[in-house]
Amino acid sequence: MTFLPAGSNTFRSLILIAVFFFLVIALKMTAYMVTIVAISLILTMIAYPALAFLKRKGMKDIVSVTLVTVVALLLIGLLVGLTIISFGVFIKDLPLYQAEFNQRISEITGLLSSYGIEGGAFSLASLDLQSVVGTIVSSLMSIGDLLLYLFFIGVTTFFMLLEAPHVVQRVESMFRDQPDKLTHLSAMSRYTIEFVVVRTETNLVHGALFGGTLWLMGVHAAVLWGILTFMLSYIPYIGLIIAAIPAIFFAWLQFGIWGAVAVIALVCILNLVIENPVFSYFASRKFEIPAFLVILSVIFWGWVLGIAGMVFAVPITLLVLILVQCNDDLKWINVLLGVDPLFAEESEKGSDPE
Repeated sequence: MTFLPAGSNTFRSLILIAVFFFLVIALKMTAYMVTIVAISLILTMIAYPALAFLKRKGMKDIVSVTLVTVVALLLIGLLVGLTIISFGVFIKDLPLYQAEFNQRISEITGLLSSYGIEGGAFSLASLDLQSVVGTIVSSLMSIGDLLLYLFFIGVTTFFMLLEAPHVVQRVESMFRDQPDKLTHLSAMSRYTIEFVVVRTETNLVHGALFGGTLWLMGVHAAVLWGILTFMLSYIPYIGLIIAAIPAIFFAWLQFGIWGAVAVIALVCILNLVIENPVFSYFASRKFEIPAFLVILSVIFWGWVLGIAGMVFAVPITLLVLILVQCNDDLKWINVLLGVDPLFAEESEKGSDPE
């Protein structure tokens, strides 16, 4: 029986594949902790520009981090408060929605009967919206678990912000003898931070416009659908579709088919405007990531980390690609995925004098 030489490319490839599968299993088994760390790291990246600005103004580390944390907590508290209030109103009005739903189903059944189609076969009329919402809520975290989850994320983010400047110095000392890798790492780190910040700003505009327009139209729970749009817009391609479904459904309940059509038109217009001119306005560069890689990352991180993995799939993938680029034996992965031009462009920008 012959064995592969330990130094051969085939042997090293097999070892890398084995390590990859063991790593995926480990991520799956520790998904709760990994999700907390990943979200905290992304929140740190969002807050780091503000932290750097305060430090340039002469503030001490603990003071600047505390100020940024307090502002972030106020913003998150406002978002959570609006969500809870909107959801409470939504739950309170469920009997009204059920009555509107039954009326719409009766209209459809009557229309089918006028064409000689028996409508008794449709079971939608017996659909209980309260039981559906109850099932969805029960599948989510309990309030206690959610608060504990947010607490861990907040504490982890706070200490990550405190440690961030020191980590930058340590990385620079590690790659002092490898300036090319340091250039790649710093440039792509800036790229990832800008992507997360721009995505957040764009989502905020999108959610505010969508929720505000729905509120002006009089659609039920308009604020809740605006918040849902803000959160799910982080999921590329499919997030906006998922967020639009409840708004379309409740517009149909209230205003019939033309209400649903109006919301669909609103979704298309906002998607056309927000995802192109507005996104480009906030971004100082193009974020050209292969569509296949984006979809693959959403599927993979969604499977490993759940809904949080889907929401933060692209930033997490960018962080992984940075680590891959720093390893000479793994650079071929970025070439295979088609993201190596990003590193080339970023390194050129990073090396150019300002």
